[in-house]
Amino acid sequence: MRIHHLNCISSCPIGGSLFDGRSKSLHARLTCHCLLVETGRELVLVDTGYGLEDVRHPKTRLSRFFLALLRPELREEMTAVRQVVRLGFDPLDVKHIVLTHLDFDHAGGLDDFPHARVHLLGIERDHAFRQKTLLDRMRYRPQQWSTSDNWKVYASKGGGDAWFGFDCVRALDGVHQDIALVPLPGHTFGHCGVVVRRDHDWLLLAGDAYFYHGEMDVERPRCTIGLRFYQWLMQKDGRLRHENQRRLRELVKSHPHEVKVVSSHDLTEFERLSGRRADAPIITVPAPIFEPISAT
Repeated sequence: MRIHHLNCISSCPIGGSLFDGRSKSLHARLTCHCLLVETGRELVLVDTGYGLEDVRHPKTRLSRFFLALLRPELREEMTAVRQVVRLGFDPLDVKHIVLTHLDFDHAGGLDDFPHARVHLLGIERDHAFRQKTLLDRMRYRPQQWSTSDNWKVYASKGGGDAWFGFDCVRALDGVHQDIALVPLPGHTFGHCGVVVRRDHDWLLLAGDAYFYHGEMDVERPRCTIGLRFYQWLMQKDGRLRHENQRRLRELVKSHPHEVKVVSSHDLTEFERLSGRRADAPIITVPAPIFEPISAT
């Protein structure tokens, strides 16, 4: 399988290096790291970042609080659907979307792929639909869910497979067997990572299980003050969140050559894996490894 790394619109909160650990300007840059996976004749998108309608109508699609706090860089060319086209594919070739969770900056592009089947944990969908708290109403945006009839949900407990000591990994209905959900609750109740098998190892997109690469330092875990605050603000279960960070560090320590763990929002990790600046859309690849389905 071939994996493309997409940054589907950066967040640029005021605070610079107090958030991302490296910016020298007033504004930090936090990525929305998504994966576009080529599997035979289909494409699988892991998370969507912000979508076209978020760019065009941010004040009705997104909460004013998070618009002010995160200051997303709303550029149409950075949306997943525009980068899919830039790679030479037809958006209709995206047959499946796998979600780490339903936060506004991970699910905003669902509307841009109305024919795709969406895979997530049932507990995440249920809590999102309830809109129980003010924070829930700000983070979970029903305006982004026009495709909810296409959602396929999975139980988070019982009957799953084992993956490097993590339980309840879910094989996904109709999706290539080397892509799976790994429940990592804490940030939200139904939060998970998504694993994809590469040629010689596994890539685990850990979503918002952690935000800063220093949190995976097995000897001296650390995080910027801005991201420590943000994770505390957004967490549903702090004990579970910290426990899963500990388990991820143990995974990194025990299987350094078999598993690569990355966060959705770390600038350094994204640029290292993608080989390009996070503020630039993916470059055009001359020829995909399969002909777009819609062209046949």
